[in-house]
Amino acid sequence: MDYIDVFKALSNETRLNILQWLKEPEKHFPKQGAHIPKEVSFKGGVCVGDIQEKAKVSQSTVSHYLNLMQKVGLLESVRYGQWTYYRRDEEGIRQLAEYFRTEI
Repeated sequence: MDYIDVFKALSNETRLNILQWLKEPEKHFPKQGAHIPKEVSFKGGVCVGDIQEKAKVSQSTVSHYLNLMQKVGLLESVRYGQWTYYRRDEEGIRQLAEYFRTEI
């Protein structure tokens, strides 16, 4: 994990909000999972469109933000048909917390 890139990703208020919202997706995105088939599990996954609606930014901007946070290890995604769902990468967040605990 490149911590400088992680800090850059988190230096944007909207990206930080998205990460916080995804900590409790059922609270912040009550209609989540509407397009995920019942036989497929991606617990906590939220559709890009729902994130975009809550963030009040363009679809291209939110897609860029989500992609950036995935690349630095804060999010993971899965695609179902035409929809892409994102959730927090708890292992990446754990590594970041450990870095703070031991190095900073």
